[in-house]
Amino acid sequence: MTVIALPRVRRHAPLALGACLLSFTAFWCAQRAAHVSMIDLTVYRAEGATVRAGGDLYALRTTEAHLPTTYPPFAALLFTPLTLLDPPDLRTLATAGNLALLVVFVTLSLRLVGHARVRSVWWTSAAAVWCEPVWTTLRYGQVNLLLGTLVLWDLTGRPVRRWAGAGIGIAAAVKLTPALFAVFLLVAGLVEQARRGQGGPWLRHARGAAVAFTGATLLAAAVLPYDSWRFWTRMVFETGRVGLVEDTANQSLRGVLARLLHSAHPGPWWIAAAAVVGALGLTTAVAAELRGLRAWAVAACAVTALLVSPVSWSHHWVWCVPLTLLLATRGRVSAAAATAVAFCSYALWWVPHGPGRLELHQNGVQSALSALYAGAGCAFLALLWVRLSRTSRTA
Repeated sequence: MTVIALPRVRRHAPLALGACLLSFTAFWCAQRAAHVSMIDLTVYRAEGATVRAGGDLYALRTTEAHLPTTYPPFAALLFTPLTLLDPPDLRTLATAGNLALLVVFVTLSLRLVGHARVRSVWWTSAAAVWCEPVWTTLRYGQVNLLLGTLVLWDLTGRPVRRWAGAGIGIAAAVKLTPALFAVFLLVAGLVEQARRGQGGPWLRHARGAAVAFTGATLLAAAVLPYDSWRFWTRMVFETGRVGLVEDTANQSLRGVLARLLHSAHPGPWWIAAAAVVGALGLTTAVAAELRGLRAWAVAACAVTALLVSPVSWSHHWVWCVPLTLLLATRGRVSAAAATAVAFCSYALWWVPHGPGRLELHQNGVQSALSALYAGAGCAFLALLWVRLSRTSRTA
């Protein structure tokens, strides 16, 4: 009897899929055992209800924490369908949807780093669901995986396609931070145009993002003129509405400096640090992009956006997934392992935090632990900068 050997992919993919389903099931049970509140999902639903009722969107306070509306008005328009479901059904649907989005996000991340194998998608998803940013995204019912998927869908496709830029533009209309990807494309196009007289693909891509953002914002302004006026003339500048800057969950440069300086108002120090890191990070991302290192460029842009944003909650750092995959597939095993440990250790929650503004009294070790994500981001930018510098000298 002849034995036909099945291709390795066929034999390994079902095992990987089974491991992923088992991991997701365990995750689902752990979330239910922890009685997660999905508090941000509750806020989204309240925003949608306020839009339907014609209420004042930015006067809204909801949940026991009295959380306000912080996103642009376009986001509230997208949240209106959430009011059609009861909270228990909505929480179930949101968890299932975010798990599905995680698989898509991982798929696009692997495509970005050039390693899009089916079994790799399942194995990576099985592990990624347990890292702190992903866990917290699902715990709160957040939209980070959706926004990350929109951006990666945009940046892993062909830049000359009709809808190029739409993903970035819509993501920026929901939450402003992804707008830096459009700036990155614009700068890359302008630099290339200055060098070679043509920056077409990048400039077209940036223009598509600007058109999508403008269209979504104007749509919101047409439906919600009062709320749109208030947001773009006032609320967008009130970063304190988002939460306490020194909160250990705030993994931006501003949050790190607030804890290091034991001050809720790091003011000029943060502005200076954000300006320097923003300029260097964007320059590094553009340099990588123009050398054909798209994966490094995208990761650098994402890290830069998270570092310079006034508030980058720990769950915003779902970009640790493509970041770790990039390092692992480029032979940076030690760096990949250290990054994975940083984002899977939950160490930023080992420090004093919570009521009483305990973060303002952290010692040196505690401040270091509560700066893990920002530190990992800065280390990645430094690693890329060194790599680009070395290749420049040898060219």
